Amino acid sequence: MDQKPDVNDTGRPRRRRRSRQETEADLLDAARRLLRRDGVLTGVNLREIATEAGVNHGQIYQYYGSRQALLRASVADLVDRQVAEREAGFWDLPFAERRAEMFRHRIAEPEVVRLEALLALDGDEGVNPLPRFAQTRRSLERDRREGALPPDSDPVAAHVMAAATLVGYVIFREAYARGTGIPLDELDERAERAYARMVAGLTGDSPSEARNGG
Repeated sequence: MDQKPDVNDTGRPRRRRRSRQETEADLLDAARRLLRRDGVLTGVNLREIATEAGVNHGQIYQYYGSRQALLRASVADLVDRQVAEREAGFWDLPFAERRAEMFRHRIAEPEVVRLEALLALDGDEGVNPLPRFAQTRRSLERDRREGALPPDSDPVAAHVMAAATLVGYVIFREAYARGTGIPLDELDERAERAYARMVAGLTGDSPSEARNGG
């Protein structure tokens, strides 16, 4: 006689006992899967995430307590992964090159932006869209000192406005593509060139210098 598989109350096979670290990783992955499936504005439900991850409902409340706490943890996890993958030389690049790198990175990996937007819309005062600001400030000060930003510029405001422009585009790029009738890949390429020109205005470079990356 065949032995019946051991399943949980959702009908899924029971998994081996997981460590807290493994359970938290499964919960964060489940939250991101549901957000990709249902969209940012649908939000997240902790019980649904627990079910998706195959985790006891009580554990998700024990570990996170609120959906805002879980989303903050998910953002932090993604940022840590992305920073680890980013080349160490990123912070040594001049302002315009860092912004160009961030444009390409955010287009390729938009999840952080979407999660931060959800937290902001949720009224979470703990959301931090500048998680590496101490390092950013040091790079901005070097930019002004070495001429990558004008001596009379406001480096922090330049960074914030460049970042805000990019965040807005990442959130709405698919809607912009539908609204303009421009294929998304083409729109991304055109937006990247326009973004470089905008950043050039902050750095004092000419449009031709921005196009040539210098």
